[in-house]
Amino acid sequence: MKLDQRGKVYLVGAGPGDPGLLTLRGRELLSRADVVIYDRLASPRIMEFVNPEAEKIYVGKRIGKHVANQQEINDLIVKKAREGKQVVRLKGGDPFIFGRGGEEAQILADHGIPFEIVPGVTSAIAVPAYAGIPLTHRSFTASVAFITGHRRFDSSEAPVDWEGLAKGVGTLVFLMGMSNLPNITENLMRFGRRPDTPVAVIRWGTTPLQESLIGTLSDIAEKVREHQFKPPAIIVVGDVCSVRDDINWFERQPLLGKKVLVTRTRQQASILVRLLERKGAGCIECPTIEVRMVKDTRGVDEAISSLVDYDWIIFSSTNAVKFFFSRIDQLGKDIRALGNTKIAAVGSSTADAIRQLHLKVDAVPQDFRAEGLLEFFRHEGMNDKSVLIPRAVAARQILPEGLKQMGAKVTVAPVYETIPPEVAPQTLELLEEEDIDVVTFTSSSTVKNFFKTVPADIVDRIKARAKVACIGPVTARTARNMGLKVHIMPEKSTVPALVDAIEQGFQT
Repeated sequence: MKLDQRGKVYLVGAGPGDPGLLTLRGRELLSRADVVIYDRLASPRIMEFVNPEAEKIYVGKRIGKHVANQQEINDLIVKKAREGKQVVRLKGGDPFIFGRGGEEAQILADHGIPFEIVPGVTSAIAVPAYAGIPLTHRSFTASVAFITGHRRFDSSEAPVDWEGLAKGVGTLVFLMGMSNLPNITENLMRFGRRPDTPVAVIRWGTTPLQESLIGTLSDIAEKVREHQFKPPAIIVVGDVCSVRDDINWFERQPLLGKKVLVTRTRQQASILVRLLERKGAGCIECPTIEVRMVKDTRGVDEAISSLVDYDWIIFSSTNAVKFFFSRIDQLGKDIRALGNTKIAAVGSSTADAIRQLHLKVDAVPQDFRAEGLLEFFRHEGMNDKSVLIPRAVAARQILPEGLKQMGAKVTVAPVYETIPPEVAPQTLELLEEEDIDVVTFTSSSTVKNFFKTVPADIVDRIKARAKVACIGPVTARTARNMGLKVHIMPEKSTVPALVDAIEQGFQT
């Protein structure tokens, strides 16, 4: 087999857990991979970046349980590459920091298979940073060492220089060392490290599950037993741990540890999820609506053919903007087809979507609802004015009916429709296992389809525990009609306002 007939392997570091710490190169390779072979510590959110057509193979390891041993993983990587596939070997943290990436690269080199190394943000650096612990600090130390902590101390592997570590290195970072913590602390003290040296144990670092336990070499092992701290965790030894009280930024996030169920469409969930994650929340995405262009486009096509005849076009959602201008493009037209037609938008997000097309928005009501826009038009003299409303197939009639009562000639052109998608089996497993703290609804459709797509027993479980957050009064009314108690609703119907309201809901 010639070299150019073979595939290529990319050893990619997935980072420590926070999906925002994945490198741009790593994300690019995941998006076009044929095969992704991934570890337990690769964040599930990162898997959302994977090419939907890719084969995904889990080879995770945990103490006492291996889905595949290292030899089987090596054989699998070689096999997939020889099939001519573009293979991403996705490894938690960095491939070359105790990730056995060096061994896998050597195997590939031995078989003549081309490969590329894509470094990742190692947990050895990122996790202490998220816990407010600088590994070096001019007031404390100028040296740091990374040590594997999971192996037996009497093994034939490379020995640990305990005396050198205890006396010669300021900050020590042990990875995978929880099961050997008593041995680690005893050896450091035996070879001269002060018993009162500060120690931090940080589990699930950089994720919404992050927890830290602080102690000293003499008592940290006992504290870990008392608090039942379990892997995955990192152990940091050194005087730098003493500054944590001043700069512990991540664990002060207002929503840290809260689990939020996001029911928005997969395409629209990213902003909401990103804002929630920046406040420390863990998000589970369960899209309850799928948005698509209507199959019968004759109505909107007819409206587009005579756009210059309309005095106003009103958009009530970002989806209406997206699909309407997509149809204009499909028909071989552009924004010049609008002529002098004025544009109104219900809500700042919809207005922003229009402005991104380099179009001026002539009216945005203070009240981000149809009622607010009607109040604006009452002062505009709408008698005999022609108004086009591109919108969803199923939508409230209050806006067109209100404009007609003012004497306007209104054309409603359905341009998109919403349907309930199938919930992924992995999502259902998460909903069965996790305790949801908040469920978010951003439209009436997300509420209705939540009851259609999610099994009743899971719905009942979520209702019994979770707070319900609705983006505005219309969505809230639908939620109440479906038997939900609405706990959180922002004054403005925007995603940032919803996130702020969720934060406030847990402060009261």
